[in-house]
Amino acid sequence: MAINGKVALITGAGQGIGRAIALRLAKDGADIALVDVKNDKLKAVADEVKEAGRKATTFVADVTKRDQVYAAVDHAEKELGGFDIIVNNAGIAQVQALLDVTPEEVEKILKVNVEGVLWGIQAAARKFRERKQKGKIINASSIAGHDGFELLGVYSATKFAVRALTQAAAKEFASDGVTVNAYCPGIVGTDMWVEIDKRFAEITGAKVGATYAKYVEGIALGRAQTPEDVAAFVSFLAGPDSDYMTGQAPLIDGGLVYR
Repeated sequence: MAINGKVALITGAGQGIGRAIALRLAKDGADIALVDVKNDKLKAVADEVKEAGRKATTFVADVTKRDQVYAAVDHAEKELGGFDIIVNNAGIAQVQALLDVTPEEVEKILKVNVEGVLWGIQAAARKFRERKQKGKIINASSIAGHDGFELLGVYSATKFAVRALTQAAAKEFASDGVTVNAYCPGIVGTDMWVEIDKRFAEITGAKVGATYAKYVEGIALGRAQTPEDVAAFVSFLAGPDSDYMTGQAPLIDGGLVYR
């Protein structure tokens, strides 16, 4: 158990990749603070963490609200007796032609995908300094943070921004013993990709399922990614084997985008 006894907070933990990360870090020995904007799925994930033999606590927070993110970190420390790792996983997708993107759509996705990560970085770094300890900050980027994809232009921009925040934070907090890295998944079989596929169908006239299938066909390893594939890499970033790694945003996509 590489992170036995550590406390990890995961945003967007109610389902999909966030849930898988929470369960993997619990398996690896961490106690888990589960954070999501909705409470309806958090209890079930908390029960799964407890079944794995680890402590779990839940907290409802909107990551676009700075004070709520800070409160979530304080809650994790109070309820679980420490604070060592944050995974800024919460994010949303947006499928829209650049010519048709509205100010409201841009504002919404920037607040969740960029500000949400920024407030998580900030809250965690301040907590680590307050506790005079080292820590791990892990952010969700994407293959779209390495390549700008058509009809995903603004989404791609937000994920490029996460990489920039990750690099800057790595430089600013290195002297505190805090590492900051990101993970860049590809085509993951989650509800988010179901919605992306539907939006592509609406805009392009493709059959539902065709866009998802097209992208999966381009994966060298021949299959779609699972949330557990992503969680396994996040586990490495959360553990001691990545202690000499910071400011990086590796692709974990089965061989789709190459850098």
